[in-house]
Amino acid sequence: MITLLRNRIAEFRSDRKRLIVPSLVGLWVLSGLVHFLVSSCSSSGNTALAPPPHIEGATFVGSQSCATCHVEISKVFPGSVHSRISFAGNDAATDRSCESCHGPGSKHVASGGGTQFERQIVNPGKTAESCLKCHVTTSAEFQLPHHHPVLEKQMNCVDCHDPHGHDIGRPHGHLAVGRQDASCSKCHQEQTRNFVFEHEAMQEGCTTCHQPHGSVNRKMLAQPDSNLCLKCHAQVPGGSGGITIGKTDHSSFLNRGSCFSCHTAVHGSNIHPKLLY
Repeated sequence: MITLLRNRIAEFRSDRKRLIVPSLVGLWVLSGLVHFLVSSCSSSGNTALAPPPHIEGATFVGSQSCATCHVEISKVFPGSVHSRISFAGNDAATDRSCESCHGPGSKHVASGGGTQFERQIVNPGKTAESCLKCHVTTSAEFQLPHHHPVLEKQMNCVDCHDPHGHDIGRPHGHLAVGRQDASCSKCHQEQTRNFVFEHEAMQEGCTTCHQPHGSVNRKMLAQPDSNLCLKCHAQVPGGSGGITIGKTDHSSFLNRGSCFSCHTAVHGSNIHPKLLY
């Protein structure tokens, strides 16, 4: 990687006299190349690779051993970004991506698997600890005052995410929330049902207004109440000194608190186009 970077710099220096674009643009392109090379060598986003879970007395057997029983998972797993996980000391000749999250599987394999042997393997579908070791930013978000109750063990990461890649409709390596709001609607049916007058923000998805893991704001809002609404519903000064929002003078309404004080049907209404009950 370092050699490649040096070659690109050398090519840039030799060609700079022939550049038609201004030199600042050339420097911008070079800085973009450096950023790409550096980011390619590091953990992405909010993740940091952690050692695989420890299971007392167990050794690594390789993902091929897992595929012997977990046939359906092994068919789709190569399409998931989790399949490319490796850890320090991993033998390049042996794929151990399964054991990166589940821990060494020798005792699980020897026992024949099954739910009665769950203690001999780590199941991230039962505990989020294995996920949060790598997803450190997400782990911090669950510590915020308003969050999904994952740490309280009332729900788990797999309730919203597909770690193996079964659902081809899910973006980002089949891990994130898939078809728009599908994961949210499983629990929040009242908020995601069809309305006669739907809030336009629903067409953009729940995460337009909510932070899915945790927030300092109530209801896991991305910003405090009215600040969030005014990102789309801009205030326009009126000719008489009033404040107009949505072609309506809101001057007498602003002292009532948040937008939700009047527009209580924030997700949608069946009786009023202004999202009123």
